[in-house]
Amino acid sequence: MPVLTLKIDVDTYRGTREGVPNLVRLLQRHRADASFLFSLGPDHTGWALRRAFKPGFFQKVSRTSVLEHYGLKTLMYGVLLPAPDIGKDCAAEMRAVGDAGFECGIHTWDHVLWQDNVRQRDAAWTVKLMQQAFERYTDIFGQAPKTHGAAGWQMNEHAFAQLDKFGMAYASDGRARLTENGALADSASGPHRLAIGGKTLSCIQLPTTLPTLDELLGRTIDGIIIDASNLAATILRLTESPRDHVFTLHAELEGQKLAPIFEQLLTGWRAQGYELVSMANHYKKVKESPLPTRPVSWGELPGRSGELIVQAA
Repeated sequence: MPVLTLKIDVDTYRGTREGVPNLVRLLQRHRADASFLFSLGPDHTGWALRRAFKPGFFQKVSRTSVLEHYGLKTLMYGVLLPAPDIGKDCAAEMRAVGDAGFECGIHTWDHVLWQDNVRQRDAAWTVKLMQQAFERYTDIFGQAPKTHGAAGWQMNEHAFAQLDKFGMAYASDGRARLTENGALADSASGPHRLAIGGKTLSCIQLPTTLPTLDELLGRTIDGIIIDASNLAATILRLTESPRDHVFTLHAELEGQKLAPIFEQLLTGWRAQGYELVSMANHYKKVKESPLPTRPVSWGELPGRSGELIVQAA
């Protein structure tokens, strides 16, 4: 049976407080497993306003209604409002996810700080932020984290190496290359290891193989404008041919305004014959398989501004 891994990125204080409990209830109702990856330090979402100067930023904002999905208060954190400490203020909400039987892991320490800076930073800066997240996670859950999924799919070679030092056997830090309509550009995309400095890392990467809802919403594909009425159907067309997939969703989107669309996806994937699993389940399926080794690679994806980690061909 093909598996469809549900990877949930939790970016903000509001997403942790409101979106995460909603998703737990929704997943339990559909008997679906998933992995929740938490932001564990301050919520500086307001700092993201600096991205207004990057190509494609306004186009994405206009398509996905950032204000509607994230809320004005969240967009002011770190600018006009103090940044709440997510890990301190929302520890109970995070522990409740683990108590409900879902896998938990690290998304980042400070989402905007990491996403906007890590590509250019050195080992000391990188390891400091990763260690902060590691220690905060351990304080909250009483055990070391087993997995990681990078904020904004942004990493550097020091960060990938640190995953091995943490002893993490698997992570989901990058993306598969996609065509304009969201299909895989390379049918061989999927689990792989990374080669850095002539060394193959142990940590297996499980790249996201499907477009995210915010990458599709508002775009015109094959002459059709993608909106709430056809968004789920657009994704389901991409999963008609059975193969293993990783889908990334966000507590701020699918856990709130886009929850009805995510529920349509859960129902549709069940009907297509998928087992809805966590990253840990996906890893168990592939860990003994001969996996390709790829170099670290960057690229752009349709519907998303800027470059991010993408699986090399």
